[in-house]
Amino acid sequence: MARTCLLAFSVFFILASGLSGVAAQGLFGAPPANPPADGAPSASTPADSGAPPANAPGGAAEPATPPVAWPPSEPAAPIQPGSPTAVVRPFYDQVGLEIDPAQRSHFIDPAKTVLDKSDALRKSGQGECLDPNMALDNADYNKDEIDKSLKTLESINGDQAKVVVAFVVAGNPHRLEWKLKKVDGDWKISDLLSVTGEWALSQYQCE
Repeated sequence: MARTCLLAFSVFFILASGLSGVAAQGLFGAPPANPPADGAPSASTPADSGAPPANAPGGAAEPATPPVAWPPSEPAAPIQPGSPTAVVRPFYDQVGLEIDPAQRSHFIDPAKTVLDKSDALRKSGQGECLDPNMALDNADYNKDEIDKSLKTLESINGDQAKVVVAFVVAGNPHRLEWKLKKVDGDWKISDLLSVTGEWALSQYQCE
Protein backbone atom coordinates (compact mmCIF):
# COMPACT_ATOMS: atom_id res chain seq x y z
CA MET A 1 0.00 0.00 0.00
CA ALA A 2 2.83 2.40 0.93
CA ARG A 3 4.61 1.61 -2.35
CA THR A 4 1.41 2.33 -4.34
CA CYS A 5 0.92 5.68 -2.56
CA LEU A 6 4.54 6.61 -3.18
CA LEU A 7 4.20 5.77 -6.88
CA ALA A 8 0.99 7.79 -7.17
CA PHE A 9 2.60 10.75 -5.39
CA SER A 10 5.60 10.60 -7.79
CA VAL A 11 3.33 10.64 -10.86
CA PHE A 12 1.34 13.57 -9.41
CA PHE A 13 4.57 15.49 -8.69
CA ILE A 14 5.85 14.99 -12.26
CA LEU A 15 2.52 16.10 -13.77
CA ALA A 16 2.32 19.12 -11.47
CA SER A 17 5.85 20.14 -12.39
CA GLY A 18 5.01 19.93 -16.09
CA LEU A 19 1.86 22.00 -15.64
CA SER A 20 3.76 24.59 -13.64
CA GLY A 21 6.24 24.92 -16.46
CA VAL A 22 3.45 25.36 -19.01
CA ALA A 23 1.69 27.94 -16.85
CA ALA A 24 4.88 29.90 -16.28
CA GLN A 25 5.64 29.79 -19.98
CA GLY A 26 2.21 31.21 -20.73
CA LEU A 27 2.66 34.06 -18.25
CA PHE A 28 6.23 35.02 -18.99
CA GLY A 29 6.72 33.78 -22.54
CA ALA A 30 8.94 31.04 -23.87
CA PRO A 31 12.37 30.78 -22.26
CA PRO A 32 15.20 32.39 -24.21
CA ALA A 33 17.25 30.27 -26.56
CA ASN A 34 20.64 29.06 -25.47
CA PRO A 35 22.98 32.04 -25.21
CA PRO A 36 25.64 32.31 -27.91
CA ALA A 37 29.24 31.58 -27.19
CA ASP A 38 31.28 34.40 -25.72
CA GLY A 39 31.96 37.07 -28.30
CA ALA A 40 29.46 35.72 -30.84
CA PRO A 41 26.44 37.85 -31.85
CA SER A 42 22.95 36.61 -31.06
CA ALA A 43 21.05 35.00 -33.92
CA SER A 44 18.13 37.41 -33.42
CA THR A 45 20.25 40.55 -32.98
CA PRO A 46 22.29 41.86 -35.91
CA ALA A 47 25.96 42.27 -35.19
CA ASP A 48 26.98 45.85 -34.46
CA SER A 49 29.76 46.79 -36.81
CA GLY A 50 30.15 50.20 -35.20
CA ALA A 51 29.34 51.97 -38.48
CA PRO A 52 26.19 54.06 -38.96
CA PRO A 53 23.52 52.72 -41.31
CA ALA A 54 24.00 53.51 -44.97
CA ASN A 55 22.11 56.51 -46.29
CA ALA A 56 19.69 56.36 -49.16
CA PRO A 57 21.38 57.18 -52.48
CA GLY A 58 21.69 60.93 -52.84
CA GLY A 59 20.19 61.60 -49.38
CA ALA A 60 21.79 63.11 -46.30
CA ALA A 61 21.59 61.36 -42.98
CA GLU A 62 18.97 62.84 -40.69
CA PRO A 63 20.40 63.94 -37.34
CA ALA A 64 19.57 61.70 -34.44
CA THR A 65 16.98 62.91 -31.96
CA PRO A 66 18.88 64.00 -28.85
CA PRO A 67 17.60 62.70 -25.52
CA VAL A 68 15.97 65.20 -23.19
CA ALA A 69 16.36 64.69 -19.45
CA TRP A 70 13.27 65.60 -17.46
CA PRO A 71 12.98 67.65 -15.34
CA PRO A 72 15.86 69.86 -16.51
CA SER A 73 18.83 69.29 -14.21
CA GLU A 74 21.21 71.88 -15.60
CA PRO A 75 20.84 75.53 -16.65
CA ALA A 76 20.35 76.03 -20.37
CA ALA A 77 23.44 76.87 -22.39
CA PRO A 78 23.53 80.29 -24.09
CA ILE A 79 21.83 80.24 -27.48
CA GLN A 80 24.30 80.80 -30.31
CA PRO A 81 23.21 83.45 -32.84
CA GLY A 82 22.24 81.89 -36.16
CA SER A 83 21.93 78.40 -34.68
CA PRO A 84 18.89 76.15 -35.20
CA THR A 85 17.85 76.85 -31.60
CA ALA A 86 18.03 80.60 -32.24
CA VAL A 87 15.57 80.13 -35.11
CA VAL A 88 13.14 78.09 -32.99
CA ARG A 89 13.23 79.99 -29.70
CA PRO A 90 11.17 83.05 -30.80
CA PHE A 91 8.15 80.77 -31.31
CA TYR A 92 8.13 80.23 -27.53
CA ASP A 93 8.49 83.91 -26.71
CA GLN A 94 5.41 84.92 -28.71
CA VAL A 95 2.42 82.57 -28.98
CA GLY A 96 1.06 81.91 -32.48
CA LEU A 97 4.13 83.27 -34.25
CA GLU A 98 4.36 80.22 -36.51
CA ILE A 99 1.13 81.12 -38.35
CA ASP A 100 2.12 84.78 -38.83
CA PRO A 101 2.74 85.35 -42.58
CA ALA A 102 5.45 87.86 -41.66
CA GLN A 103 7.51 84.93 -40.30
CA ARG A 104 7.16 82.79 -43.40
CA SER A 105 10.75 83.47 -44.48
CA HIS A 106 11.87 81.15 -41.66
CA PHE A 107 10.11 78.17 -43.29
CA ILE A 108 10.68 75.92 -46.29
CA ASP A 109 8.66 73.02 -47.71
CA PRO A 110 6.86 70.97 -46.65
CA ALA A 111 5.99 73.25 -43.71
CA LYS A 112 5.85 76.42 -45.85
CA THR A 113 3.31 74.97 -48.27
CA VAL A 114 0.97 73.97 -45.44
CA LEU A 115 1.27 77.41 -43.82
CA ASP A 116 0.64 79.18 -47.15
CA LYS A 117 -2.49 77.09 -47.77
CA SER A 118 -3.66 77.86 -44.25
CA ASP A 119 -3.28 81.59 -44.98
CA ALA A 120 -5.29 81.26 -48.19
CA LEU A 121 -8.06 79.36 -46.39
CA ARG A 122 -8.26 82.02 -43.67
CA LYS A 123 -8.42 84.85 -46.22
CA SER A 124 -11.22 83.08 -48.09
CA GLY A 125 -13.37 83.19 -44.96
CA GLN A 126 -13.74 79.41 -44.81
CA GLY A 127 -12.21 79.12 -41.35
CA GLU A 128 -8.94 78.10 -39.77
CA CYS A 129 -6.94 75.02 -40.67
CA LEU A 130 -4.22 75.17 -38.02
CA ASP A 131 -4.31 75.71 -34.29
CA PRO A 132 -2.96 79.08 -33.13
CA ASN A 133 -0.40 77.59 -30.71
CA MET A 134 1.13 74.61 -32.49
CA ALA A 135 4.57 75.42 -31.07
CA LEU A 136 3.05 74.79 -27.64
CA ASP A 137 1.61 71.44 -28.70
CA ASN A 138 -1.85 73.08 -28.57
CA ALA A 139 -1.56 73.41 -24.78
CA ASP A 140 -2.90 76.37 -22.85
CA TYR A 141 -0.42 79.24 -22.94
CA ASN A 142 1.18 79.97 -19.58
CA LYS A 143 4.33 82.01 -20.08
CA ASP A 144 5.57 81.61 -16.50
CA GLU A 145 5.28 77.80 -16.62
CA ILE A 146 6.87 77.58 -20.05
CA ASP A 147 9.75 79.93 -19.24
CA LYS A 148 10.45 77.99 -16.03
CA SER A 149 10.42 74.50 -17.57
CA LEU A 150 11.46 75.05 -21.21
CA LYS A 151 14.45 73.04 -22.34
CA THR A 152 15.91 72.78 -25.85
CA LEU A 153 18.51 70.47 -27.34
CA GLU A 154 19.76 70.58 -30.91
CA SER A 155 21.42 68.01 -33.14
CA ILE A 156 23.14 68.93 -36.39
CA ASN A 157 24.23 66.66 -39.22
CA GLY A 158 25.58 68.54 -42.21
CA ASP A 159 22.85 70.78 -43.61
CA GLN A 160 20.10 69.19 -41.52
CA ALA A 161 19.23 69.74 -37.88
CA LYS A 162 16.70 68.89 -35.19
CA VAL A 163 15.73 70.97 -32.18
CA VAL A 164 13.91 69.08 -29.44
CA VAL A 165 11.78 71.27 -27.18
CA ALA A 166 10.41 70.02 -23.86
CA PHE A 167 8.28 71.89 -21.35
CA VAL A 168 5.51 71.40 -18.78
CA VAL A 169 2.11 73.10 -18.73
CA ALA A 170 -0.47 72.39 -16.01
CA GLY A 171 1.63 69.47 -14.84
CA ASN A 172 1.62 67.82 -18.28
CA PRO A 173 4.96 67.33 -20.07
CA HIS A 174 5.14 68.17 -23.77
CA ARG A 175 7.84 67.36 -26.30
CA LEU A 176 8.18 68.61 -29.87
CA GLU A 177 10.74 68.26 -32.64
CA TRP A 178 11.59 71.02 -35.09
CA LYS A 179 13.27 69.89 -38.30
CA LEU A 180 15.49 72.40 -40.04
CA LYS A 181 17.62 72.58 -43.17
CA LYS A 182 20.38 75.02 -44.04
CA VAL A 183 19.57 77.04 -47.14
CA ASP A 184 22.08 79.60 -48.45
CA GLY A 185 23.78 79.65 -45.07
CA ASP A 186 20.61 80.13 -42.99
CA TRP A 187 18.64 77.56 -41.02
CA LYS A 188 15.05 77.16 -42.22
CA ILE A 189 12.24 75.17 -40.58
CA SER A 190 11.00 72.30 -42.74
CA ASP A 191 8.61 70.63 -40.30
CA LEU A 192 7.26 70.61 -36.75
CA LEU A 193 6.30 67.36 -35.01
CA SER A 194 4.68 66.66 -31.67
CA VAL A 195 6.05 63.58 -29.94
CA THR A 196 3.41 63.98 -27.23
CA GLY A 197 0.41 64.62 -29.47
CA GLU A 198 1.61 62.43 -32.38
CA TRP A 199 0.98 64.97 -35.13
CA ALA A 200 3.13 66.70 -37.73
CA LEU A 201 2.62 70.06 -39.44
CA SER A 202 3.48 68.49 -42.81
CA GLN A 203 0.51 66.09 -42.50
CA TYR A 204 -2.13 68.83 -42.37
CA GLN A 205 -4.30 69.23 -45.46
CA CYS A 206 -5.38 72.87 -45.62
CA GLU A 207 -7.59 72.79 -48.72
